[in-house]
Amino acid sequence: MQTSSTASPELLDAVVHETGPAPTWTVLWLHGLGADGNDFSPIVPELVRKDWPALRFVFPHAPVRAVTINNGLRMRAWYDIRDFQDLANRADEAGVDESVEQIEALIAREGERGIPPQRVLLAGFSQGGAVTLATALRRKQALGGLIALSTYLPMADRLVREATAVAHTQPLFMAHGQHDPVVPYRGGEMAAARLRTLGFKIDWHAYPMAHQVCAEEIAALGDWMSQRFADKR
Repeated sequence: MQTSSTASPELLDAVVHETGPAPTWTVLWLHGLGADGNDFSPIVPELVRKDWPALRFVFPHAPVRAVTINNGLRMRAWYDIRDFQDLANRADEAGVDESVEQIEALIAREGERGIPPQRVLLAGFSQGGAVTLATALRRKQALGGLIALSTYLPMADRLVREATAVAHTQPLFMAHGQHDPVVPYRGGEMAAARLRTLGFKIDWHAYPMAHQVCAEEIAALGDWMSQRFADKR
């Protein structure tokens, strides 16, 4: 496995893992509030299977910004959170829009490297999952798949209105902890319900856990990813 760090004036810094030479797929994975790109990089050896094609995992670092619910403390965040209790108003729309643009730039960079959107899986946990869904709904060219873990649909009414004609064609894996105190389980269910009204086919999983990931979830995600790779052979 090759490991490196990338930086560009135009692109977010990221931790990169390649599972083999000349990757043919990219997994772009967004961390949660206060973490960074290193947070989920250890998941690679647990997730990757021997029969998979060579993958490039890209774990970008969110920008550092003041977060209102944390008394204005500056930390890595995809957007500001001003209201912890109300999911409908939790996300700072300008911050979400900015992050979507930054993720789109990373997807475009993968295209320049020879990996088209249909071979990009966009994943995110918590805040990162919210940005994943916001990005996906606006895509004019479908991605190979979406992974939204322990998250919710930010700016739901607006994003549903803005959904493109191809958005629902993107396969979607969602998983949530039934005892999540950060993003309530009901928030994940509501997001899935809204997305189903748009035509999304969702592989939904629930686990008796808090705001985290578990081994069973990783195994289920691996099965789902195997299917994505098989579909594009």
